Amino acid sequence: MVSWVEKMEKDFMRILKNSFWLGLLMISGCGRELTDDFIPITSFPDIVINLSFQNGLQVDGGTLAIDGGVRGIIIYRIDASTYIAYERNCSFRPNEACATVDIHSSRLFMIDSCCGSNFSFTDGSPTGGPAWRPLNRYRTQLSGITLTITDEVIN
Repeated sequence: MVSWVEKMEKDFMRILKNSFWLGLLMISGCGRELTDDFIPITSFPDIVINLSFQNGLQVDGGTLAIDGGVRGIIIYRIDASTYIAYERNCSFRPNEACATVDIHSSRLFMIDSCCGSNFSFTDGSPTGGPAWRPLNRYRTQLSGITLTITDEVIN
C-alpha cells in the first residue's frame, strides 16, 4: 500500500515534470523572443524645433513624426512643458526592413504594422504584440518655444 507521503511526492514530481515541459514549450516557440537583435543607435546633430510652427504639438496629447535617428523620431506632447521623443525603429527584430513604428490613426498609441506591436506614448513601453522592450527615447530640452532633441538615449 502506498503511503500518503509517497502519493504526495509522486504528485509533486508529476507537476514538476509537466511544468518543465510547459516552460520548454513556451521558450521554444510559443513565448516571446527575449534574445532578438540589439536595437540600433545612431549619432545625429541636435534637432531644434520651433514649437509655434508645429500644429501637431500645440495641444496635450499631440504628436509629430520627423526625420532623425535611425528610422525617424516621434514626438509626443504630455503637456506644455513636457515633450517625449521616441525612435521609430521598432524594438522587436529591429534590423528587419519593415521594423518602423508609426502613429496609429486613432492617435492613441504607436504601432509597428510589420510585427503588430503597439507602444504607449507615455513611456514607450509595448502594450501589445511580440515586442518586449520599450522604444528608445531621446533626451529633450524645452527652452521657451524651442524644443531640442539630442541623440542621447535615456532609457
